[in-house]
Formats: sequence, structure tokens, C-alpha cells
Amino acid sequence: MKKPKAIVLVAIFLGAAALGGAAVPLTNHPQFCASCHNIRPSYESWVKSSHKEVECVTCHVRPGVEGFIHDKAYAGLKDVAIYLFGTPTDAHNLQATVSSEVCIGCHRAILRVSEVSTRDLPPPVKDVGLVMGHRKHMEAFAKRGQGEGCTTCHARVVHEQPIKGYPVVIPRGHVAVDGKPYYPDHPEGTKLRASAMNDCFRCHDGKTEHEGKLLSKKCETCHLPDKIGDFLFN
Repeated sequence: MKKPKAIVLVAIFLGAAALGGAAVPLTNHPQFCASCHNIRPSYESWVKSSHKEVECVTCHVRPGVEGFIHDKAYAGLKDVAIYLFGTPTDAHNLQATVSSEVCIGCHRAILRVSEVSTRDLPPPVKDVGLVMGHRKHMEAFAKRGQGEGCTTCHARVVHEQPIKGYPVVIPRGHVAVDGKPYYPDHPEGTKLRASAMNDCFRCHDGKTEHEGKLLSKKCETCHLPDKIGDFLFN
């Protein structure tokens, strides 16, 4: 009598494995993500972005078993349940966590860079240069322990459009204080607007301290002093 039960259990297990094996590739496809109407704007911005060849799960699901279980299975089922039976979050208030480990997996070389060559910068930032250490920022974020990381500055790189003639999306701090202020096309009070309004001065405000030193709010802290004045105020 026990043998048929064992066969049934094995059959159920194999069936579940086969179903999962078919479902995972299907749910990994960006168009599956876009089937939720409140995610559609994010999908439409992604297909126009510099990361359009990178699938959603590459950034939003951490590698490894823990990442698959929490970021893919648990979060995915939760989103589906909310979409079918609850009230989906408004598109302008969506938030997603992208681990810095995922970003560094592709962009590790940036940690060795303390000065970005002008030839590698988008215009017009290339006119003023960029002197900053990404590694120092990542180490500072880790010490602050406030969940900051790559997306603290680069959250808009995939799901926003370039502004003011830039060919790529860059942190707003590079253009926040020039003669033509930029304001994002998101409703007041939404999380996406708050995120888009973040700039270098969220930390470099002349008041915040790190390791006993005030973080300067002068633009020449990160840009070439003899160029920055003309760039900002002409």
C-alpha cells in the first residue's frame, strides 16, 4: 500500500518541477513583467534605456538561492497577489531594490577609477571633468548603514529619460544648480519625483559630516575648478 503513495508523491514532485522549469523562463521575460499595467511605464522606459539588453531579473533578482527565493519567488508571488486581489501601487510610487552587488557585477572597474576621463563623459559634463572615487562613496554608504548604494545616485539610469541634451541619464546633481533648473515629470508628493529630485547635495550640503569632516557643497570638489564656473552660470 505504501508503494502507490510513493509513486504519487514522486509524480507530484516531478510535475511541480516540470511546471516550475517551464514557468521560470516565462516569468523572467520583461514582457511578462510588463503585463501588469502599473509596471508598463517602467517597461517602456527600459526598452529605450542604455540597459535595454539587460533583462529585469538580472538587476532585480540577486544571484544565488536566497535571491531567487526572496526576490523572485516571494516578491513575485506577492506582486501577483496584489495585482489580482488587492490595489496595485500607482506607477509614480513604485519602488524597487537593486542590490549594489548586482551593479558591481558588471561595473566593477569603476571602483578602481578616481577620475573619469573627459572622453568618457557625456556632453556637457565632459567640459568640466569628473574627479571622484566611487569606491570611497561605496565605503561611506556602507559605514552610514542607511541602505545606500549605486542606485542612490543612479536610480534613474534605466527608468527615466535623459534631460537637457544629455545622451544618457546622469545623476541630477550635475545639472541641478545651473541656469536652467530641471524638474521631473512626476506628480508632487510621489516617490519617483522625490527620487528624481535627489542630487549630490543630499550629502554634500556643507553640513553633513563623514569621518569627522564636513562634506563640501562646492562644485569644484568633484569638477575642474577652472571650468565649472563657466559651465554652470553662462
